[in-house]
Amino acid sequence: MTMDTVRPTRSQGEQPSLTAETKLLDTLQKVFGFHTFRKNQESIIQAILDRKDAFAVMPTGGGKSLCYQLPALLLPGTCIVISPLIALMKDQVDGAKANGIRAAYLNSTLSAEEQSLVLKDLQSNSLDLLYIAPERFALNHFQDMLKETNISMAVIDEAHCISEWGHDFRPDYLSLAALAKLFPGTPIAAFTATATHKVQQDILDKLGLRNPFIIRASFDRPNLLYDIRFKENPNAQLASILRNNSGKAGIIYRTSRKSVNETTAMLQAKGFRVLPYHAGLGDEERKKNQEAFIRDEVDVIVATIAFGMGIDKSNIRFVIHADLPKSIENYYQETGRAGRDGEPAQCIMLFSQSDIPKVRFFIDTMVDETERAKAQGALQRVISFASTSVCRRKTLLEYFGETYPHDNCNSCDICLGSREVVDCTVEAQMLLSAIARTEERFGATHIVDIVTGSKNKKIRDFGHDRLKTYGVGKTHGKKFWRQLIDELMAQKIIAKSEGLYPALHIQEKAIPILKNKARVEMVRIKESPAPTAMTKGAGTYDHDLFDQLRALRKQLADEQNIPPYIVFSDRSLRDMATLHPMNEDTMLSVSGVGEVKLQRYGRQFLALIKRYCEEHPKKNER
Repeated sequence: MTMDTVRPTRSQGEQPSLTAETKLLDTLQKVFGFHTFRKNQESIIQAILDRKDAFAVMPTGGGKSLCYQLPALLLPGTCIVISPLIALMKDQVDGAKANGIRAAYLNSTLSAEEQSLVLKDLQSNSLDLLYIAPERFALNHFQDMLKETNISMAVIDEAHCISEWGHDFRPDYLSLAALAKLFPGTPIAAFTATATHKVQQDILDKLGLRNPFIIRASFDRPNLLYDIRFKENPNAQLASILRNNSGKAGIIYRTSRKSVNETTAMLQAKGFRVLPYHAGLGDEERKKNQEAFIRDEVDVIVATIAFGMGIDKSNIRFVIHADLPKSIENYYQETGRAGRDGEPAQCIMLFSQSDIPKVRFFIDTMVDETERAKAQGALQRVISFASTSVCRRKTLLEYFGETYPHDNCNSCDICLGSREVVDCTVEAQMLLSAIARTEERFGATHIVDIVTGSKNKKIRDFGHDRLKTYGVGKTHGKKFWRQLIDELMAQKIIAKSEGLYPALHIQEKAIPILKNKARVEMVRIKESPAPTAMTKGAGTYDHDLFDQLRALRKQLADEQNIPPYIVFSDRSLRDMATLHPMNEDTMLSVSGVGEVKLQRYGRQFLALIKRYCEEHPKKNER
């Protein structure tokens, strides 16, 4: 079977039967190995085939690449894909080629000779897909060449980059406003994973799309579990999470290069396979570390937010924010890198009120008042999200203007019942009294030492062991009191002064509490194991066979110098480890196995499965 035999047949200039559902499904199955479309995919594809412009807000993992790759196969000419992610282009092209699609990229990583060959293929109508950066599109001579080329459609990926209100604004994207004039009869499709209604309207205005078909898909990622934990001892907490996810791929986000380096060194010392990633590393080292992660040679990347947009790795099982994210948009996009294959994944944030002043310090250094106000507003929304006792999913979706229809998502720390609301009025009075009796001159650690009855020298030297509040809270551990201080700060009952030695101060809202005229409630983490990722979708599969299939996938990927997930996704391997396919027909029923991949990899995987079933006959009994 050659690559061309699985491509939909068409002659140059021939219009496909655009309304033929069988044609779409046939291409979906033969090329991409899927048997049904995901929600919204078919309607977007049909709009493009009807030569309408399209704009789609689709969550990461929602299958947006298929929305333009499939029509690129059916429409005559080449689909131009404009993406800001040069580092990702090779993987996107490798993934398309693995399905038998004629794809290439054109960027500065190619030699002059390689670029010349790509341009030759473009001009001879030998490409279905061409990925380029916005900087290249902005060149006048490149646009002149495109005018002489048979362009089937233009795609703008990461379209929020064109909006000044988007979290990744890229000035080079503004040149894309020329697309509609450059290709008056050609459909233009823009995609983004994160856009508020304000950003969406800004994108539509700037691109000048012509009566576009608009899809605003749900921002919900049902396979992701959202879990926010009190940040107490981050090193121990991170090591514990990695032990519970042994051998699984994950990302740990830290705010500074220093914390990335320190966390990486700590985890490496404990025997974990981790590497760092931040802008302070040399280009070669960053690229090498990213490649090692993509190719499953290490399990975890510890990174600043400089890492992630160029990652298409589908089997990331957890994302940890060990520090506060910059905004809800950033949080959504960064957590969105988990579970792109649709399998269960965890999104964990370690949060403490003590992190807030560090972020505020950097915001206060911003010179531009507008930018400073935007950053302050974004921080406050993140704090509210982390502090809420309402379903995380409901709160997250409401930010993007979406109403979650269920009372319980069953996939966040709030809904899984790992937290409880408790009345802490008496304990709050103890803390407030200790702060007042020490004349609001001391910080949180000292106040906690007073109420827990610490015998340290500082307490004795100040005579605070003679206070009425000394030792009144010894029935609770220091972790409880630190959480309560965080809660009182969040509710603006107390505040912390600025400076090297910040002291706690009582606010006006504390007065009715001290007079027993108001109550204080706190959401506490129950003393039970933290919530674990849902098993929904994972199914009951043969884990031993899965591990062997994974090893074969890694071997084949290394031989071809491509990431393992391009050979087959984790979901495909789990299907194989569930169905135990014994022939090509059954293998084609596995999710993600199309005719090209069957031809390219099927025999090796079938041979392994047959051999495994012969060695373990009882496991194949169904």
